[in-house]
Amino acid sequence: MADAGGVREREEEEDDDFVCLDPSFFMNRNYEMKTFTYGSQELQLLCLSSACTDYDLTGQLVWPGAVLMNTYLSEHPETVKGCSLIELGSGIGITGILCSRFCKEVVLTDHNDEVLEIIKKNIEMQSCSGNADAVLTAEKLEWGNHDHLSNIIEKHPVGFDLILGADICFQQASIPCLFDTVVKLLRMQANTCRFILAYVSRTKVMDALVLKEAEKRGMVVKEVDGTRTTITDLEGVIFDITLK
Repeated sequence: MADAGGVREREEEEDDDFVCLDPSFFMNRNYEMKTFTYGSQELQLLCLSSACTDYDLTGQLVWPGAVLMNTYLSEHPETVKGCSLIELGSGIGITGILCSRFCKEVVLTDHNDEVLEIIKKNIEMQSCSGNADAVLTAEKLEWGNHDHLSNIIEKHPVGFDLILGADICFQQASIPCLFDTVVKLLRMQANTCRFILAYVSRTKVMDALVLKEAEKRGMVVKEVDGTRTTITDLEGVIFDITLK
């Protein structure tokens, strides 16, 4: 009995040591207004200066692949000019908002409500300043989520000319869901729609996985000439991906 009592005492002590923290403890909403310049285009956007402690909120920052994508698009605006496009994993919206200077319609997406909050704030600032030529909207989209994707398809039944993704391949478990989502969007305009992916290499395993999952779904992956470069000590490249 004495041993049982000691066990109970130890369990009570362990319970006392357990601290339950509200999810907001891990969130950082200390957004700063920053200016980003790509070619002749200047963007003023809210973002974080440092990473959030919640790994799921990486979209509050500007990642190297977004810099790679935006640099390329500012030098080749004809890639998106007059197009309708959807961006996957938009983060603060820096790529989609740049595209809105050239496109007719841009749908920014993310799966996280906190990230969507900052996307919507940045969209509102573009609308107030009159800088966006395109119709800019934000939608919740978790890759592989049927309901989320169906909602977007219902609102945009003719599909999109382009799908964009900038530095969105860094969790191995999410890659199959990513390409499941991409292939469904591509099939809406099977003969014309393209997936432009700004990819940053961090591991050889991920490099192989991205190509494998794309090819498994009948996609053709082509490297865009002249885009392979080093950015923040990492190798980046832009892929142009279509259905066979």
